[in-house]
Amino acid sequence: MTSYRSPGIYVKEVSSGAISIAGVGTSTAGFIGVISSSAPTGSNTSPQTPSLTSPQPAALKSGADDAIASGDETQRKSFTFDVKPPFGDNKTRYQFFHEASTTDATSAAGAQPVALTVDRESFTITGGKANVTFTTAIPEGKKLLATYTPPAPSETAPSDQTTKTQAPTREVKLCTNFTEFQKAFVSGKDVPDYLEDAVYGFFRNGGARCFVTVVADDDVNKALDDFAAIDEIAIVAAPGITNKATLDQLSAHCQTLGDRFAIFDAPQNAGSITFKPGEGDLPGQSDYAALYYPWIQVLDPVTNQNKYVPPSGHIAGVYARVDAQRGVHKAPANEVMLGAIGLETALSRAKQDGLNPQGVNCIRNLNGNITVWGARTWGGDANGEFKYVNIRRLFNYLRESIDEGTQWVVFEPNSPELWARVRRSVTAFLTMVWRSGALFGATPQEAFFVQCDQETNSPEVRDAGQLIVKIGVAVVKPAEFVIFELSQWSGGK
Repeated sequence: MTSYRSPGIYVKEVSSGAISIAGVGTSTAGFIGVISSSAPTGSNTSPQTPSLTSPQPAALKSGADDAIASGDETQRKSFTFDVKPPFGDNKTRYQFFHEASTTDATSAAGAQPVALTVDRESFTITGGKANVTFTTAIPEGKKLLATYTPPAPSETAPSDQTTKTQAPTREVKLCTNFTEFQKAFVSGKDVPDYLEDAVYGFFRNGGARCFVTVVADDDVNKALDDFAAIDEIAIVAAPGITNKATLDQLSAHCQTLGDRFAIFDAPQNAGSITFKPGEGDLPGQSDYAALYYPWIQVLDPVTNQNKYVPPSGHIAGVYARVDAQRGVHKAPANEVMLGAIGLETALSRAKQDGLNPQGVNCIRNLNGNITVWGARTWGGDANGEFKYVNIRRLFNYLRESIDEGTQWVVFEPNSPELWARVRRSVTAFLTMVWRSGALFGATPQEAFFVQCDQETNSPEVRDAGQLIVKIGVAVVKPAEFVIFELSQWSGGK
């Protein structure tokens, strides 16, 4: 007891006995870029890699199965095309041709492509783009062809080249803007298809922080193990990856940790697919994931051409934007996707009627805006209480916030005094959540309850070293179906 010697008023600060619980972040994304492990690696270990002596060089035409790069037919001497990984290591490994005609040189094997002379001073490979200028013209109507020669066994592979013995896995990088991502993953390095578009779409739509890594498709678990150690991550996606095995890995990762949510891309050109969880190559049902359909059209700032990309990166940005503006309890739907200018497939209400119950979140063109028009977890109605994205993410938020905010309780004396302190801390936190509009009820007592007393902590429980707190919350669910009953009225009472 303090001894007071002089008359007067003494003001002291005392502990309230409650330690506050702070809400955790919900919008940091983790993006996994996946490179096919069966693709040529840039070394001479792949027999599929075309060589200079190949009689039929691969066409530099978008969509060609055997193409080593993509582009369009051209009659110009100067030509720019996308370089597919891992063919971007050395410009001297390319040889260019144009299609043969009946007047071109022939052999017993048939018409052969005609070699083109390249102005080597203008041949550059930068950021996955190659630009070449030919000193000989490309005849009208002829496709541009090319071959690539892998390094000889005695050669040392370039330092930025992906090989099977030198795995493509890169360390996880934190990016707080798109420029940081480009410096870490794009400049002269192999980047999986769609990863760059996804990260750009994330920041364009309101994302602020994301962790990015690149792995082979048979090493996705390695990336997920790395992500598991980063507590900040709350959203996980592998842009453009639609195979069952990988998406099931993402779903299991989120469910095991219980503090994050996966965003799935529907397969491209999926109009003929019956969207049922677990069927075909679709991932199994999960209330820790959401699937979005169809792919969106964006403008490629490098080529100034429109292209279709998977929506997961843009969707993750929408999540982040809604979290910041409204809160994690708000369904991330009826939101415009910034940067999207079109859709691969136009969807009607009738088409969505068959997709929504399965948990397929449709992206639709409404009044000229590309809009997210669904907020269900993958499985939809079958997921019961957790059929909505915002409900699952809200529970993730509550669980992780309470977990992190009550670490101080561990090894404290398990007594009524401790129980009271825990009740005060959790009640204060849930009151804040209620005031944000996330819980249903006119008063805190209607919105939630917290029980931590003799009933929940019997002698047997205490002897086992346990402290049990029961929490119940009444969550606000989205108004998914808004119904106005309209009728004629005579104007009287």
